[in-house]
Amino acid sequence: MLLVAVSGGIDSMCLAEKVRQSGEPFAIAHCNFSLRGADSDADEAFVRTWAARYGITCHVKRFETSAYATQEGISIEMAARRLRYHWFGELCREKGYTGVAVAHNANDNAETLILNLLRGTGVRGILGMKASGFIPDPDFPDIPLLRPLLGMTREEIEAFAAENGLQWREDATNALNDYKRNKIRNLVFPVFREINPRFVEVLNRDMERFAEEGVCPPTVGCADPSQSRLWAPPSYTAEGGHGFSDIRPLLQTEFTITEESWDETKGVKQPEGMLIMDAEKAGEYIEGTWEQGDWIKPLGAPGRKKMQDWFTDHHIPADEKPFVPLLKSAKDPHHVLAVIPYCIDNSVKVTSRTKKIDRVRTLVKE
Repeated sequence: MLLVAVSGGIDSMCLAEKVRQSGEPFAIAHCNFSLRGADSDADEAFVRTWAARYGITCHVKRFETSAYATQEGISIEMAARRLRYHWFGELCREKGYTGVAVAHNANDNAETLILNLLRGTGVRGILGMKASGFIPDPDFPDIPLLRPLLGMTREEIEAFAAENGLQWREDATNALNDYKRNKIRNLVFPVFREINPRFVEVLNRDMERFAEEGVCPPTVGCADPSQSRLWAPPSYTAEGGHGFSDIRPLLQTEFTITEESWDETKGVKQPEGMLIMDAEKAGEYIEGTWEQGDWIKPLGAPGRKKMQDWFTDHHIPADEKPFVPLLKSAKDPHHVLAVIPYCIDNSVKVTSRTKKIDRVRTLVKE
């Protein structure tokens, strides 16, 4: 079941209604940051009422955001961000929610790009937000974060709200220019709109093009090859381009790895439904996911191939690439030894001289 973050504003009410219409089971989480007095409490009451109307589980937590910001020496915006994502992670672990959906849209993404450029940024900063990823909290690095509205502009969200008769709460602080993001939204973007009325879509397309050059997703980590272990990727992804992204189940790739002795009389052909590698040739390796610069020499194919090209050749959707488990050489972390459950690298193939193997048993299920 998905957890949907709902503030009560137009963006999050649009998200909640779209998820409700999709038929996917979900619960909602509302943060009361105690920053706007009675207005904050009214937002909370509004969200509770909406959830009760449709029989949807509603989690609410009140934060002392100003005190936390002072204690940590950070801005109010950063404090609110840390508090909400940590709580979302706790809820997912405690209640078993499979991921968190938030209401970031195309305008938010464009604002983020401009802010990153103004403060100075590297490649990551010009890629903008992603439709699928993980919540930004070190205590919960494996909990999926979805942004189903990332392909919708604010004008499209307003149109959807009008068509569906949605109600929402207005945050009066959005009209104030006390925060950097508000200054971009209220002062800079109107000028951009005069120059190009479709500037939001243009900036988002630019970020997509930047991303096509490759992005390094978070590394899953290391594991001892001598042990049997299990990989289970996130359960949901946000799929789609322009407009609302459908929330759909990802293919769940689970696998175990066991080290076994190998009898040459068994032959050297890869068994159906699993991968086997020569354990001595593989040596030490790590489990991870795709990063820019990864490469493989696929068994039975000539030469080295970039993993980005391998994914394209095998029609792996762009939003699923970060979730395909890889085994990489510990000596060269860009050298992929196995793409699970698809293929192994030529360097670890089993031969008549193989004595020990690492067997990768795979189960793929919806």
